[in-house]
Amino acid sequence: MPRLALPAVAVSVVLALAGCSGDTSPGTPTGGSSAVTPSESAVTPSEAATFNAADVAFAQGMIPHHGQALAMARMAPGRAESPEVVDLARRIEAAQEPEIAEMTSWLEAWGEEVPDAAAGGATDGHAAHGMDAEEHEAGGMLTAEEMAELEQATGAEWDRLFLTGMIAHHEGAVAMAERQLTEGSYPPALELAEAIIEGQQAEIEEMRALLG
Repeated sequence: MPRLALPAVAVSVVLALAGCSGDTSPGTPTGGSSAVTPSESAVTPSEAATFNAADVAFAQGMIPHHGQALAMARMAPGRAESPEVVDLARRIEAAQEPEIAEMTSWLEAWGEEVPDAAAGGATDGHAAHGMDAEEHEAGGMLTAEEMAELEQATGAEWDRLFLTGMIAHHEGAVAMAERQLTEGSYPPALELAEAIIEGQQAEIEEMRALLG
């Protein structure tokens, strides 16, 4: 009899342990084997090391593109009339400066040439590195003449030139980011492209409202 009772005791212990394991959602196997852990959703080293020519082009094109936006935004103090425009310029600078640093770190890690961000705000008529003249225009970049005009304007006229120019500039950045999502492969670059689309589309709407 004692030897026959052992299996029954073992079954009771198993059932008791199962009861202490906690509630499970309907349809989820006991023990939560189908749950996704943080390590499973994180980018693996192999994924982080994967990049292609589109990723390089995105970073090399976006750095001077952001550089021109910074040059425009930094003109606001002392020139802009609207406090809302000054605040917008400050936020653009705060958002895009770290993004330039991030993209620079990618290019350095890949052994690719890093363009001069300041070249984007140049007024010498040369297209930014990483873009030919057609891409420069398609990216919404201001011409040297438009940058010079903005630099010379003040007050309400400066606000108008800044807002109209930055709307086109943002639209170009959104198009570049959408292309990156289609052709790129480097996970951080894809994440940045998504952030640019979301953030700059919201700012486009804000600038249109300010113009109105």
